Amino acid sequence: MLESKTNQRKSKIARAAWARIRLFAMDVDGILTDGTVTLHSDGTEAKTFSTLDGMGLVRCRNAGIALAWISGRASVATDLRAAELKIPHVVQGRADKLVALQELAERLGLSAAEVCYMGDDDIDAPALQWAGIGATVSTAMPAAGAAADYVAQRPAGRGAVREVCDHILAASR
Repeated sequence: MLESKTNQRKSKIARAAWARIRLFAMDVDGILTDGTVTLHSDGTEAKTFSTLDGMGLVRCRNAGIALAWISGRASVATDLRAAELKIPHVVQGRADKLVALQELAERLGLSAAEVCYMGDDDIDAPALQWAGIGATVSTAMPAAGAAADYVAQRPAGRGAVREVCDHILAASR
């Protein structure tokens, strides 16, 4: 876990930076979930998603914030939850998350300053550094924690995404 002093230092982001956000993109496993994947004997998998996070994403979408999920692994469970929440940009099976994020931002006509990216692992670190706001969770791997500007107080898969959504929405009022 990242130290609490680091959490406090990394939680101070100017309201103006949050207000610039037009795209909130995030990793799935370890951000929208607690990182656990349950594999059943028939080959199917299960993931647990928080309704708190889901409501935050719906509120962001309704406020005009573009949403994207960028995952290093493909998952039917991810597809199902994304469809349920009407997430318009779902990129799976991409380890080059920075490239995927930059391609999406370019397609949407957005600069790095208008992007918030949330991730927790080494492959997320370049995207966290590039984004105007890089957010993570306290259980992030060291490279992601070092690259992030903000560390959520709520746990992964249990409201961390909602916490970031709430910051974006509060700054846009």
